[in-house]
This record gives sequence, C-alpha cells and structure tokens, in this order.
Amino acid sequence: MNSLTITDRDAAAGPVVEVTGDLDYTHAAALRRQVERLTLRPGQCLVIDLAGLRFCDSSGITALLAARQHALAAGADIALAAVPANTLRILTVIGLDQIFTLHPAASTA
Repeated sequence: MNSLTITDRDAAAGPVVEVTGDLDYTHAAALRRQVERLTLRPGQCLVIDLAGLRFCDSSGITALLAARQHALAAGADIALAAVPANTLRILTVIGLDQIFTLHPAASTA
C-alpha cells in the first residue's frame, strides 16, 4: 500500500509543510486538510517541501492549487520546494511553474 506522510513546522518566514510519499487521489484530501488547519498571516510564505514526494497525480496537483488559494486568501505567499523532476515536468507542461514560486530546497525558500 502506498502512503503519504505530511508534517508541518514553523520557520521564520512562515509554515513549512513536508510531503513524503504518494500525493494521489487516495491521499490528496489529507494535504488539503493539513493546509486548511494552518493559520497564515499576511506577508508570510507557506512552503510546501516536496523533497520526499514519490508520485503526484491530478488530485495532488489540485491539492497544491487549493493550498495556493488558502495562502492567497490569507494574504500570504506560497512556494514549492525540492520539486521532483517528474512532478516539475507536469507543472511545467500545464503552466503551473508560472504560478508557483519554485525553490531547489525548503531552506532556500
């Protein structure tokens, strides 16, 4: 069985959500719930660290877009960090690399 682990921590610029495993139809709702629980303030940056991501389908992409909406509604920013090559390719093909700020690692976000 494929799994997903989501943890969050506070950083100087705002919360960092670490995603490890498969962000697919079965698990995308968990990411949405985790992000919705975060209290974001204007000027903060929500970082979603995808260093441990193994797989991401369209439901996972939708969950990332929902996280973006949550951040923007709070007046915060969002960045994706350490996006795996296969997921980066998908983001690029559908133009989401123009919507999300991308960083090579969470520490640089």
